[in-house]
Amino acid sequence: MQTKANKQILVRPHYEIVKVVDGDGLIVKNIFTNKKEEIRLLGIDAPELKICKKLKKDERELHLPSQFLIELGYRSFKFLKKKAKPKTNITIIQEVKNQQDRFGRTLAYIILPNGKTLNKILIQKGYAKPYNKVYCYELPLYQKLNLKAKRKKKGLYLTTDIF
Repeated sequence: MQTKANKQILVRPHYEIVKVVDGDGLIVKNIFTNKKEEIRLLGIDAPELKICKKLKKDERELHLPSQFLIELGYRSFKFLKKKAKPKTNITIIQEVKNQQDRFGRTLAYIILPNGKTLNKILIQKGYAKPYNKVYCYELPLYQKLNLKAKRKKKGLYLTTDIF
């Protein structure tokens, strides 16, 4: 992930993945303190895994049945589990203006050992879409990558045009 000098970010190295929570969330821990925290991948959104308010809202807005959306959620979850294996060393990058969501989860970009951004991979491969309810620095890029994934019928777009 390249950053520009005018972007205010926090870089937090020395973390490792503990487990994948869903298609856009992880539990990580600091390798020195063993302190765990829940990460919500910044700038992206994957379908839900269980019935909740957001799933019901998505069902109404997208005109898709919740069971289908849950199936898509499990596909995203399965893909993320392949890319974010436990004990993988990562670096967390946060935007100063977007450090936490309303549930207290850490909002972040996850940088893998190969230098690639996990958030970006999920968008490129069609397993998440850009989350535009909160602006983040990478949103314009994620929107372009999402259109490309949709056009090429990647990931979840193999089954549906919307999710």
